[in-house]
Amino acid sequence: MKPTALSICPFGKMFRTPSMMRWAALLSFLMVIAAYTAAWGAVGCDLNDPDRDVARLFPESTGYKTIYTSIIKKGGENLLAKVERRLGDKFHGLYETIDVPYTIYEIFANKQKVGYIHGVNQKGQFGGIQVFVALNLEGTIRAFYIQKMTSQYAGKLRDAKFGKQFSGLTLKDFDHYDVLTGKASGRVEAIRNPAPEAEDDFRAALRAVKKNLILMDEFVYSSPPSP
Repeated sequence: MKPTALSICPFGKMFRTPSMMRWAALLSFLMVIAAYTAAWGAVGCDLNDPDRDVARLFPESTGYKTIYTSIIKKGGENLLAKVERRLGDKFHGLYETIDVPYTIYEIFANKQKVGYIHGVNQKGQFGGIQVFVALNLEGTIRAFYIQKMTSQYAGKLRDAKFGKQFSGLTLKDFDHYDVLTGKASGRVEAIRNPAPEAEDDFRAALRAVKKNLILMDEFVYSSPPSP
């Protein structure tokens, strides 16, 4: 009897029978999925259309510079522990690995720096949420923008009326927001959820803003980002 033809797979001569070939195909598929998952965990949060979005969030802008950084690059495990301590919660899941690249947009008006745009990925109830804030040079929020959200209530949370509630807030305001309990005081407590049915996504958006502001404080306001 002639031997069964070899499987065309990365495991070569180890798999000669149809049954073993099926196992090899399954293993190959699982390895691809694992590699994809690991890669997604390190995916950053970029503006879909930077030229359009920069002009919308900073109407006075005449240009911008894109800078890439990460927790592992700026301080490694020590910085991660510091960020988690300030956040009041541990980083976890695909959106919060230590090597996630963060994209910082430096905004200029006639060669004068006027602010920044920065976004983060955040786990929502039904999927990832991409939350951006536009900041002035002092770290005050000029604009809040949800670029992506998977939810039937996304329209309400992405509405401009909801976003305007964040204007003028700073990291000091979000220091009074507990991301684990959802309890807040001061100006953050005044932020109203336009979709009570989506409380989890509302709290996820607030957590994303606090995380965003903490990262910007560590990356930019405490020390200028590396070119």
